[in-house]
Amino acid sequence: MSRIPRPVSVRARLLGAILGVLSLGLIIAGGVAFFVQSERVIANAERQLDGFSATAASSGRSAVDLVAAAIPGRTDGTLALSGTTVLADTPSPPGLQVASDAAFLSAVSDALARGEMRGRLDSAQGPLLYAAVPLADATLVQAISVDQRMELVTLSTATYAIAGTLVLVAVAISGWFVTGILFSPLRQLRDTTDAITIADLGTRVQRAEANDEIGNLTASVNSMLDRLAMSVDAQRQLLDDVRHELKTPITIVRGHLETMNPDDARDVAETRDLGIAELDRLSRLVDDIDALAVVEAGALTTEVVRVADLTDRVGELVSAIPQHTWTIEARGGGSIHGDHDRLVQAWLQLADNAAKYTPAGAPIEIGSSTDDNSVDLWVRDHGPGIPPAARHRVFRRFDRVSTRRGVEGSGLGLSIVDAIAKAHEGYCTVSDTPGGGATVTLHIPLRRAHSPADLPTPVRAGDVVMQREASG
Repeated sequence: MSRIPRPVSVRARLLGAILGVLSLGLIIAGGVAFFVQSERVIANAERQLDGFSATAASSGRSAVDLVAAAIPGRTDGTLALSGTTVLADTPSPPGLQVASDAAFLSAVSDALARGEMRGRLDSAQGPLLYAAVPLADATLVQAISVDQRMELVTLSTATYAIAGTLVLVAVAISGWFVTGILFSPLRQLRDTTDAITIADLGTRVQRAEANDEIGNLTASVNSMLDRLAMSVDAQRQLLDDVRHELKTPITIVRGHLETMNPDDARDVAETRDLGIAELDRLSRLVDDIDALAVVEAGALTTEVVRVADLTDRVGELVSAIPQHTWTIEARGGGSIHGDHDRLVQAWLQLADNAAKYTPAGAPIEIGSSTDDNSVDLWVRDHGPGIPPAARHRVFRRFDRVSTRRGVEGSGLGLSIVDAIAKAHEGYCTVSDTPGGGATVTLHIPLRRAHSPADLPTPVRAGDVVMQREASG
């Protein structure tokens, strides 16, 4: 059995999404920090130049003396310019080497000629911020290297990037193992479902945890597999039973046709009658299988059914079944929510089944009763009864407790009754009738746990009676 290709696993997609969100967060946080620190560095440099300009303008000293008295920093330098000639400059190192930077000297001279006393210029040492103060002997200029002032910011940003990368790697490694542990039930679920075939539905997913969501999902999948296996087993059993039931009439008809004398009119007529009878039995079998399939296909239609009216209706219908005296012994009160036609069909099937196995002329009673939890619909006969050891078999498909000759039926009648009871969330029971016989009861709960939906149009309630009359 070939697997469906899976190019990217859920585990990889989830881990990729986590790493993507984490990376975006780290990039945004780092970008904001870099921007804020850069602005602070530039603001500090601007404040230094403001202080330099104010001090130089108010000192009353010459430019050369101010340069000589200046204490240079590592990132700045001061010089006295006369045109493009450097009259004095702060030593380098420790100060910024600007006196020998021809590009800067040319650019600052042009800027001063245009009257630009503050600004930003490019140089061989990168961008420089400058401030110029015209004095009596020369122009005093101080320059600050932007790149050198940003070294700490750049270093911290690089450190942050390395640390962020290590965090992402650590999250990726730990996340891979953690998601592997979390998704191991899903992998097992995938492998198990891939291994399940129609020939082998017994494989189940092991449930590691009892209360987590994945454990609950595993339990749901196992429950679904159980229901699927039961459905397939039921279908297989039905096919086996139908195959077994079809063999007998086919063998009978074939055997009589092979031995029939076509020149003997009586033999031909008897064979014809036998073939029609067997075909009628096959037709009833197909009708019962169809009715059983419809009942088991889904929930029932819902309507309010008055128990007393239902009892009277079934009493009218069973009176059409001959050779027995029918009596309504009790009528229950109240109402239930269910499918009226299906309930009548089930009750009539119980009555028809009792009539088949009860000697002619024996009375049969029907009745209903209601308590706080359920409604009981029962049929009581006075026939041979059903042995306790065989009562669990009477609702099986094609399983007959009595095999005596002359009893017509497909073996599905009580199976249909049981299916209708279960569709109403009820059940059937068999008990002894005082003095001999069997009492079969349909127990229907007053309150159903599930709201039923519509089914296909149900089989008519009189089908059982009509079938009984046709076979009689």
